[in-house]
Amino acid sequence: MKRKVLASLLCVAMGVTMIGSTAVFAEDAAEETTDEAATEENAEAEDADAEEAADDTAEAEDADAEEAADDTAEAASDLLAKPDMEGVDVDNAKIGISIYQFTDNFMTLYRTELVRYLTEDLGFNPDNVIVQDGKNDQAEQTNQINNFITDQVDVMILNLVQSSSAPQVTDMCNEAGIPVVYINRQPDETESDRWASDGLKATYIGADARQSGTFQGEEILETENKGDINGDGKVSYIMVQGDPENIDAQYRTEYSIKALTDAGVEVDELLLQRGDWDQAKGQQIVQDALTQYGDDVEVVFCNNDAMALGALQAIQAAGRTVGKDIYLVGVDALTDAVQNIVDGNFTGTVFNDYFSQAQGAANLAVKFLKGEEVDPVNMVDYVKVTADNAQEILDKIK
Repeated sequence: MKRKVLASLLCVAMGVTMIGSTAVFAEDAAEETTDEAATEENAEAEDADAEEAADDTAEAEDADAEEAADDTAEAASDLLAKPDMEGVDVDNAKIGISIYQFTDNFMTLYRTELVRYLTEDLGFNPDNVIVQDGKNDQAEQTNQINNFITDQVDVMILNLVQSSSAPQVTDMCNEAGIPVVYINRQPDETESDRWASDGLKATYIGADARQSGTFQGEEILETENKGDINGDGKVSYIMVQGDPENIDAQYRTEYSIKALTDAGVEVDELLLQRGDWDQAKGQQIVQDALTQYGDDVEVVFCNNDAMALGALQAIQAAGRTVGKDIYLVGVDALTDAVQNIVDGNFTGTVFNDYFSQAQGAANLAVKFLKGEEVDPVNMVDYVKVTADNAQEILDKIK
């Protein structure tokens, strides 16, 4: 009997213990579930905060970019507006201009518009607008600059043979008290920063060559096969470069291809060769490349239209057809190049707006003559030229 009672008590005790343990386990499980729920809620809240912060950052960056674009557009508009000539002695003011090489097609258009605008629109005496040919020789051009200093010109507009000579030229002009407007070939950022920090009367006007290279790449991306004519999954190209030491040539070479790779396009460089901006050299380079690589060449990039026109001669002589079995792009929007786009013989080019640049250079010279503040760097946008707008551009430049 005692044994039965003990056994019963033991069972009751075990049952109570099990109930207690179950209660503890249930409590622990409930706490764990609560903790997990809290953690999940915190994670969701953190994700929401992060997403909101990212949205705020993106909106702020977009607003900053939009504001910067508006500021740039406003500055460009002010720069290209015809200046008030009051206080400028247009009859006697002397302007010394040196162009790196008169035989350059683009710079011929540029200097023609520059002289026209200075004399016809702004009223400067043509006899006092002195234009020299640098003959692609920096020593020759430096001698011309020294002569301008001796002649006591009031302002210089210089298209340097070598942009790396800007520090020396700037110092020469500064010592003589003559402000200088650099055009087309941009001195490096260190030099333009020096103008601002040291209060030197020097400035540059041109177009951002990175933009022109990007536009070339985009023109290839806009073709029906994104440049991959043979369908092998990559774009095989040759690059005809201007002067490798020239920043415009460097940027156009780099950014034309970067536009493709940024879009996820695989590329294969078959050839990169210096053409010195010259049509005959462009023709020879492309002729040799087509002989060596044959149908593997899908795209020909040229740093300017002169070389691209030479490339076109080689392409046609090889029996290839632009737009069918090869693509061809240049930069500058020379009349012959744009006409070839209209005729279907060029894939595209990029309009290096010499009208705006030449007029802007003249306006900056006037600002210097009036003693006004001038920004160290002034940029004018390029314009993409394809079959869609080639006729419009052609009508403008003819």
